[in-house]
Amino acid sequence: MVSPELDKYIKNIEGEFDDIPMGRKKSLREIARFISTREDNNKMARVLFICTHNSRRSHMSQIWAQTAAYYYGIKNFESFSGGTEATAFHPNAVDSMKSAGFQIEVSSVGKNPVYQVTFSKDVPSLSVYSKKYNADVNPDKDFCAVLTCSDADENCPYIPGASFRISIPYEDPKASDGTGKEAEAYAEITHQIAREIFFLFSQVKN
Repeated sequence: MVSPELDKYIKNIEGEFDDIPMGRKKSLREIARFISTREDNNKMARVLFICTHNSRRSHMSQIWAQTAAYYYGIKNFESFSGGTEATAFHPNAVDSMKSAGFQIEVSSVGKNPVYQVTFSKDVPSLSVYSKKYNADVNPDKDFCAVLTCSDADENCPYIPGASFRISIPYEDPKASDGTGKEAEAYAEITHQIAREIFFLFSQVKN
């Protein structure tokens, strides 16, 4: 079971699946098909979320995907994230995910901190930090590459080892940094990613 706060958040977004545009649903179903095919053949389905700096959208997507897989009982699944360059998991993104109900703690400090993200007491926490998409900890063959920003989509026309590549770009909340409207902007993108990722996994489940 996920935490009560997170469970409430999830039940809210499950009621908003009809708000997702049809074009994006089509792309999300293609990712679901990739996962389902491996699930049906008792193989591990690995999805790597990629954006330019691996600091916001790709991390959010990775965390929500692993949470959704657990929530819907999809066992043979692992999510990853990476960038065309490594920076750090941005504090505003961390705060936004905390507000959604995740427990997030710093396990290693520095310019690129390592965070432990917990969504359930029943499973190990996720170790989250910024890295390039081809880092050793990420899959190097038979995985689905999901581009979460248009820059990464343009700069990575080919992802070595990916069996399937697809773009589902999200707006960058970075534009709100330093404006005093960070919480609202980050909450909005967190909500959109959560809604679409949970729709994706509801399709795998069904």
